[in-house]
Amino acid sequence: MGVEIWHNPRCSKSRATLDLLAERGVEPTVRRYLDDPPTRAELVEVLAALGTDDPLTITRTGEARYRELGLKGADGETLLDALAANPVLVERPIVLTGGRAAIGRPPEDVLPLIGG
Repeated sequence: MGVEIWHNPRCSKSRATLDLLAERGVEPTVRRYLDDPPTRAELVEVLAALGTDDPLTITRTGEARYRELGLKGADGETLLDALAANPVLVERPIVLTGGRAAIGRPPEDVLPLIGG
């Protein structure tokens, strides 16, 4: 079963999650999602793997871009479009495996995915 991490190397939580996976012997596929942005369909799949359909779950509402785009109170469809067009708004890190996902905030939140 493969493990993938949507990673931003500039983010301390993302780096800590990657380190935690390595400590557990997990060598994930690293997707630098700012360089290789997820599609809208992939975002929908991640939400399903997280057990929700609410894009706010994976939205970085504290980002300046969120405010610039006037997304406060936006509906789910608008948020999905904004996330696909502005990957900086996607929460990180996200770890995916076996049709399940977890957000590594804190990094230990990904441990149930890998049996740890």
